[in-house]
Amino acid sequence: MASVELKANKRLSEEKKTESPTKKTETMASDAPKAKKGRFSEEKKTESPSKKTESPRKKTESPNKETETPTKKTESPTKETTDKLSPNTLFGMGNPLLDISAVVDKDFLDKYTLKPNDQILAEDKHKELFEEIVKKSKVEYHAGGATQNSIKIAQWMIQEPHKVGTFFGCIGKDDKFGGILKQKAEEAHIDAHYYEQEEKPTGTCAACITGDNRSLVANLAAAECYKKDKHLDLEENWELVEKAKVYYIAGFFLTVSLESILKVAKHASDNNKLFCLNLSAPFICQFFKDNLMQVMPYVDVLFGNETEAAAFAKELEFETKDIKEIAKKAQALTKVNKKRERIIVLTQGKDNTAMASDKVETFPVMKIDPKDIVDTNGAGDAFVGGFLSGLVQEKPLVQCVKAAHYAANVIIRRAGCTFPEKPNFK
Repeated sequence: MASVELKANKRLSEEKKTESPTKKTETMASDAPKAKKGRFSEEKKTESPSKKTESPRKKTESPNKETETPTKKTESPTKETTDKLSPNTLFGMGNPLLDISAVVDKDFLDKYTLKPNDQILAEDKHKELFEEIVKKSKVEYHAGGATQNSIKIAQWMIQEPHKVGTFFGCIGKDDKFGGILKQKAEEAHIDAHYYEQEEKPTGTCAACITGDNRSLVANLAAAECYKKDKHLDLEENWELVEKAKVYYIAGFFLTVSLESILKVAKHASDNNKLFCLNLSAPFICQFFKDNLMQVMPYVDVLFGNETEAAAFAKELEFETKDIKEIAKKAQALTKVNKKRERIIVLTQGKDNTAMASDKVETFPVMKIDPKDIVDTNGAGDAFVGGFLSGLVQEKPLVQCVKAAHYAANVIIRRAGCTFPEKPNFK
């Protein structure tokens, strides 16, 4: 439930900056036709920038990530991998939350002064809510949080082998919800390694359902307590980082452990691996710009939606509101690893997704009847998860976009960031 994570992080930004950040709206994406070669695979070791692998820039349009890169044509076309993936090839690090969903009645909402359809951060008066909803209702649990959702979706799209996706984050030590979260991560077939501490309990997000409405109450708690020296630096954990070929971190984590992000990002850059980052919310650009810009030189793939892209462009004084121009300017920012051109992928909800690689192109999302849309909260996470599933298999970029659109289209038809047993994607 990334939108509540957004709000929770937003509160953190307010505590640190004493300002109220702009709320993020998670976009949904859907399918995108038109095959184009994506040169995303492991861009062969030392490709010379002058090597031509793609046709000249052609204009396509609008947001959501796709292919566009500066003028240099460094990469060789991506080979479609038929070899079986190895475990721990995809790495994610972020804020883990246990999503708790249950049908409640109006009296329950009134007791905790909740609106039927809302998203809030837990306050002192909500402390008992999480235990009460578990005791009095039939609940469903899911491993949540923006990055963990995306790793989970990528694993679902890949199916076999299990544990292609690794996830690091912080939870409470020996607490009930932490135990359930570990179990749910295991059921999702991701290889979750949590830093367990005693200072705060495991982060949770309660979805209080009444009819077609969902009132979300989130408490980040332990998710904000991740420590590089206590977890990421441990030899057995760093070995898992080194095994990965593709890395993904949502921008929310910039508010938690910048030093952890930089260590992973530098490793990816030094070893010509793919490092992916999500803008995640306008307030990240607005109130954590310094942290963001410290990481940006290492970013190979940048995700965002149109609202986040606009905030990013404003903070960096791009002097344009055109989504394609924003993508091009973001792509041209300083980059450490010159062997890879940066990819920018910007979604626009039901409107075309824009991708900048060797050119800027736009891709239409999959059509869906509005009456079939149940919940768009996890759409952005699902889009990224679908895209990552293509990247880690070294698929052409256009296939990555198609996978992203498919995953988002599936998730918005269901409550929460949940999915059927197997995908039906070709």
